[in-house]
Amino acid sequence: MTISDRVRPRTQILSSALVDRILDEAFEVLATIGILVENSDARQLLFDSGATESAARRVMIPQSLVEHSLSKAPDLFNLWDVPLKRSYFIGGDGLHFDPGSTALRVFDHSTQVEREARTPDLIDLARLTEKLEHFHLQSTALTSSDVPREVADCYRLLVAFQHCSKPIVTGTFILAGFKPMLDMLVALRGGSIELRAHPLAMFDACPSPPLKWSTLTAQSVIECARVGIPSEFVAMPLTGATAPVTLTGALVQHVAENLSGLVIAQCAAEGAPVVFGGSPAAFDHRKGMPPMGAIETMMLDMAASQIGKSLGLPTHAYIGLSDAKCVDAQAGLETGIGAILAALAGINVVSGGGMMDYENCISLEKLIIDHEIARMAYRLIDGVTQRDEPMALGLFADILRGEEFMSLMHTVQWVRTEHWYPKIIDRGRAEEWIDAGKPTLADRAATERKRLLEESAESILSPGLLSELRAIMRSHASAYGMDKLP
Repeated sequence: MTISDRVRPRTQILSSALVDRILDEAFEVLATIGILVENSDARQLLFDSGATESAARRVMIPQSLVEHSLSKAPDLFNLWDVPLKRSYFIGGDGLHFDPGSTALRVFDHSTQVEREARTPDLIDLARLTEKLEHFHLQSTALTSSDVPREVADCYRLLVAFQHCSKPIVTGTFILAGFKPMLDMLVALRGGSIELRAHPLAMFDACPSPPLKWSTLTAQSVIECARVGIPSEFVAMPLTGATAPVTLTGALVQHVAENLSGLVIAQCAAEGAPVVFGGSPAAFDHRKGMPPMGAIETMMLDMAASQIGKSLGLPTHAYIGLSDAKCVDAQAGLETGIGAILAALAGINVVSGGGMMDYENCISLEKLIIDHEIARMAYRLIDGVTQRDEPMALGLFADILRGEEFMSLMHTVQWVRTEHWYPKIIDRGRAEEWIDAGKPTLADRAATERKRLLEESAESILSPGLLSELRAIMRSHASAYGMDKLP
């Protein structure tokens, strides 16, 4: 029983005045510069709701329409697992980690090189995510090279739910991919009404920087809104490349892109759940690359989340990942700094577990390490709690009588509540490490990965439901010349 209220540690990176100025400028961008919207249905929805068209065929969105849309969007919503045993609220002070999405390659610990992902890698990833409790959400984090590109979205969703029961962050890269994915989700829930009441997926929707919604992404937002699936916006401004070079300038663009997506969703269905999110990066002009581990990238994520929260929206960011090419010190420092800053900033959905090499690669060993980093972040935001009264005074009398703190019942009572003990982070003596063969953290993670995957796995889906999902998959795949699943 707690004696005093705990304080949730948090930080803000922008002054309230600067938040207001960024928002004011984003509103002005939408109203006077506008958004390029390629999707004709989205354009018509916007025009029917009060948007206008410029001479350059850009959609001009008045501030009143944005504010009306903000008033209709929920400030939080729940995602449910497959068996409806557990839900996670997205918004408020919720903090949820998930593996990053969507990498094409896997880092092979045994060879220390990246290779194309295949079906067994997708299976291992899903099985590990199921067992790693501090990843609250799973994601379609890998794209398999052993299926045609046109069916990859649906296929990775099938593999994910076959081996992991957690809610999923996913998305589609082709227009024809949404329907079979929706059919799977409806089948998993037992009907469209049940899916709306208990959503188990969020669909990423990525505006194209600067200030553009493609036909595909706008259609995904519309379809998700109409069936009650949350859209998670992933704005991707790159400073000095596809966005202004200054952090505040990039934030104006980031906010405008998110708000335009919000308006599209609310025009399609008022009350549609959305997440204010993204994967911005402080572009490295020396290398021509978008470093996700740069401190300026993390600052953009923190600032964007602060702005999203000021609007009363759930927030997301790709943060807590690395640009390292192997599981090394860089991978740890970039991921650890990002995850802790994300927790302190109150970002609701933190994507990137296991990711490295500019979001192109997943390491299963890094996923296991990142799971322990996530646990540290959860312990941090639990804060410091007064456990009893008085806090220490009475214990010193026991010590004066010859007792030791290690043997006190008070220590036994609180040691595992107050402290977290990692599995693979090394806290042993140097002699123990030497006797074990001097394993690196990545080596210990590889051993833990092997142990977890050798454990028996419970069936996630009933044979009948699995058969139904595979039938949906085969029907979709046959249109692209694929008559047999891997």
